[in-house]
Order: sequence, then C-alpha cells, then structure tokens
Amino acid sequence: MAQDMCVPCENGLINLRVGAIILKDGKLLMAGNRLRPEYLYSVGGRIKFGETAEEAVIREVFEETGVRMEIDRLGFVHENYFYGDDPSKAGKLVYEISFYFYMKVPEDFSPACVSFTEDGHEEFLQWIDPKAPVRYYPGFFRDEVAHPENGVRHFVTDERRQL
Repeated sequence: MAQDMCVPCENGLINLRVGAIILKDGKLLMAGNRLRPEYLYSVGGRIKFGETAEEAVIREVFEETGVRMEIDRLGFVHENYFYGDDPSKAGKLVYEISFYFYMKVPEDFSPACVSFTEDGHEEFLQWIDPKAPVRYYPGFFRDEVAHPENGVRHFVTDERRQL
C-alpha cells in the first residue's frame, strides 16, 4: 500500500491532504472522533504517494461514507500552518496543503461511517448547518460554502502568527 504524503521536514511535517465538500439540503457533512470531540473536520484525508488529489478524495469519501461519489469541481486550495494535536504530531509544526472538492451528492445519499483516525479512534459523521456555532475546520467553510463560486479560491491560515 502506498504511503501517506506526510513528510518530516526539519522539526516539523509537510502534509498533503484532500477534503470533500458534501452538501445536501443546506447541510454540510463533517467528520469527528471521540478522542477530540471539541471540533469537526472535513471528510477526507491524506493523499497517498502516487495518487492525484482527485483520486485521493474519491477514495477518502468512499472510505469514510461507504459511497463512491463523483467530483463536481475543485473549490479551494488551503495552505495551513498549525501545531499538531494528535499523539504522533503533538506540538510539531505542520505545513499542510489541502485541496477541497465539491462532490456530486446522490439523491439517495445515506452515509455510514466506517473509518478510524490514524491512531485508531473511531470517527463519526455529522450533518451541520455551515453557520452553526460549532467549531470545525477549515473555518473558511462557514462563509464560503454557502456561496459557492465557479472559480477556485485560495486561503492561507497560519497559527504561528496567533502565538
């Protein structure tokens, strides 16, 4: 099996990730886990070496929802500097580049989460109103997914500047 594109670099990591924007009836499908219940995150995960971002998002959506979906289009590219919070990356600076794709959601879409975090914690799926006062990542979804544009938007988040 191909390795995740998470590469050590100096004292930190470079991470290549994909995320799915799954919208239905005005709700956004997000994932979470019991280890870190204080926030939700986009359905998706790391690109594996040898995959394209499109192949990765289709695989990740299937792994996390049990449904094979087609891509509608690329919506966002996100550069993100943050400090890791899971055990294998705790306190390490991570530079993550994420590609977020709008997915074509089937009418009869009924997701069944069967996935786990890299450290073995069961994940769950949750439909949310993008404007709900819930902590989720990426934060720019709150304003952006309600008003999708045809172009690709680029965002940069940098936790180093918040310290």
